[in-house]
Amino acid sequence: MATTYLALCLSPSLAQAEAAASPAAVLDTYADIAEAKYADSLATARALQAAVDALIASPSPETLEAAKTAWLAARVPYQQTEVYRFGNAIVDDWEGKVNAWPLDEGLIDYVDASYGGPSDANELAALNVIANPQITIAGQQVDATEITPELIGETLNEADGIETNVARGYHAIEFLLWGQDLNGTGPGAGARPYTDYVTGEGCTGGNCDRRSAYLKAATDLLVADLEEMAANWAEGGDARQSVTADEGAGLVAILTGMGSLSYGEQAGERMRLGLMLNDPEEEHDCFSDNTHNSHYYDGLGIRNVYLGRYERIDGSVIEGASLSDLVAAKDPALDAEMRGKLDTTMDALGAIKAAAEDGFAYDMMLAAGNAEGEALIMGGVNGLIDQTRSIERVVRTLELDQIAFEGSDSLDNPNAVFQ
Repeated sequence: MATTYLALCLSPSLAQAEAAASPAAVLDTYADIAEAKYADSLATARALQAAVDALIASPSPETLEAAKTAWLAARVPYQQTEVYRFGNAIVDDWEGKVNAWPLDEGLIDYVDASYGGPSDANELAALNVIANPQITIAGQQVDATEITPELIGETLNEADGIETNVARGYHAIEFLLWGQDLNGTGPGAGARPYTDYVTGEGCTGGNCDRRSAYLKAATDLLVADLEEMAANWAEGGDARQSVTADEGAGLVAILTGMGSLSYGEQAGERMRLGLMLNDPEEEHDCFSDNTHNSHYYDGLGIRNVYLGRYERIDGSVIEGASLSDLVAAKDPALDAEMRGKLDTTMDALGAIKAAAEDGFAYDMMLAAGNAEGEALIMGGVNGLIDQTRSIERVVRTLELDQIAFEGSDSLDNPNAVFQ
């Protein structure tokens, strides 16, 4: 698993930066973009909430497809916020509520026989809360008769202290909309039928009323969680105040997020690890086959933070003084290098996205012996690693203390992956 290291800085010469690209102005832009990204994430989550309500009220192929489409749209702005992780403690402490993965989906609902049952690692892996209004967690009886956001968030999520007991967030909702993807590294995503939400006669999968209640509660909880983070980045919010309070520490927050997401998290845990294991269960959006978009928009989030520019879901643009400006004032060649490497990475991630949209799904790319898939994924991995080396040079150029970015055994100690 990846290991997170604390990053500290001393920045005696930052006050000498040119006024046109002052650290304070860069941090203001960074916070403004965060505010816009989380506001867009909230808006699209509310659209998802409306689509889920419509599905529950009138289950049909059309309303299920509309809810799936709304979920996919909600991922676009949210994935671009992930660059705010690692360097911002407020985001790190909160992020697991909305985007934790992988999950043992049998905790939530019915699963295929091939999934298996309880294990030594997780005796709750097949608990199936939707089918069981009375459950036992860590030896304690729990009344799950009413499925509420509080039950999901306070009791079920990470039940018994196990991280894969993910009961909330985007991926729990994804599972409830798509169901399991049982195609391995073959074509096809999850294929949950709309009749899993039909109450009374015609219900498939059993417990359709409780499944609807769980989906409703999980979606409402996601909206509430995003309301919290959107407020944190609004004017006067805790996250905004924290990152702008100290210029040196603020710049470290930006670069820590860029480097850690580039290297250990995305290149390592999300891409290289799955390829090493040839395991579609390591896909980030494994039920919907949307992983190509998750990777693409994570990469885009890194680039738009460096450039100080974000295009919102309504087409408007938030932009201002950027880290690029700050670097260019000290070392124009390094800024050009950084921009070029970010573009190279986006080209590689774009190639994965284009291939998947043309029918070569990401889980198919992960298949053992698939040279084309390996080349596509490794193009992204190599681009992310290479841009991290330039991010390290940016740290030195801005005369910040060395930052230890997030690591991954898949990159740093490959033999450990198979132990």
